[in-house]
Amino acid sequence: MKKFTVISLAFLLSGCYGVGSQRLDHDQLDYSQALIGSSKQQTLLNVVRLRYADTPGFLDTTQLISGYQLQRNISIGVGSDSNPLRPAGAIGAQIQESPTFTFQPVTGDAYAQSFLRPLPPGSLLPLAMGGLPIDILFRLSVQAVNLINNVGAIGGDVGRGSPEFFELIYDLRRLQIAGLLGIQLEHSEEIPGKTPAFDRVFLTVSSTTDPILSKIVQATRRFFEMGPKDERVEVIYGAGRPQHGQIRLLTRTMLGVLGQIAYQIDVPQEDIDSGRTLPKVILIGRNTKPTVFVHVSDERPRSSFVEIKYNKKFYYISDTDFSSKLGFTMLQILMELSKTTKNPGAVLTIPVNG
Repeated sequence: MKKFTVISLAFLLSGCYGVGSQRLDHDQLDYSQALIGSSKQQTLLNVVRLRYADTPGFLDTTQLISGYQLQRNISIGVGSDSNPLRPAGAIGAQIQESPTFTFQPVTGDAYAQSFLRPLPPGSLLPLAMGGLPIDILFRLSVQAVNLINNVGAIGGDVGRGSPEFFELIYDLRRLQIAGLLGIQLEHSEEIPGKTPAFDRVFLTVSSTTDPILSKIVQATRRFFEMGPKDERVEVIYGAGRPQHGQIRLLTRTMLGVLGQIAYQIDVPQEDIDSGRTLPKVILIGRNTKPTVFVHVSDERPRSSFVEIKYNKKFYYISDTDFSSKLGFTMLQILMELSKTTKNPGAVLTIPVNG
């Protein structure tokens, strides 16, 4: 009987040591989904806030620690007065979780660097070569290419943009699908006392024997003022007429990107009539539907990709709208791309006891 008791005790003790490994996969997935979900909600909420000229706010989760405490109580006897052949004892175990979240408000220099600095072309364009549609990327993050303008956030006659802009990105997307569009990065070393190290960005438009695509190639090269046989042109930041062999790309700040989506929301007419917000931006040109459709409802949606509640109404992106989900996901990628690594200012740490 004593042998049976020792074996049982060893089995129970060995089972307790598997807690950490058993919780790893479960916690990693759960916390990852929670962080992504909260990030999506924060982004959508700031988009809606901008639609109503409300102040946006950003709070980053900088650290997440989930600790476990295992308490075990074991007592074993060899028998009892009533039945000396029956072992007596008690075994108890309790697991206590103590997660801690650290939040950092994005303010000061970090705010300026992340949301008020134009997105650099050298970081932006390689996203298209990673598979992101270049037309959506340009609609979100580019305000002007050479002398043609994308639609502005404030709308009106000035903010409607140039129809040629939408024709250009439509052709660039067709070339991208056909594999005729490329991005090249070249790193220039520092010249002591003269110039610092910097990266150069080149856009390539390859030739093809396909008669339809060949026309698009020639039209794109003419727009960029390339020679009939030129396949590469340098991309630099700025607006206006470029020099020969260059493209001027005026990129937006992240606040500009968020504002562009904000003013495409088709808000209730009563909010426009009351002066709480402006009419949405009217787009002119080919395939100019909003990049992201944000719906408004008095009732909570049954199926949504992301939803938030603002001023007693629900704003959401439909889970069945793939184009809007893609545009919003690209917005999230741009948000991550814009983040800075500056030292944190005020940090808020919240221990959670459950």
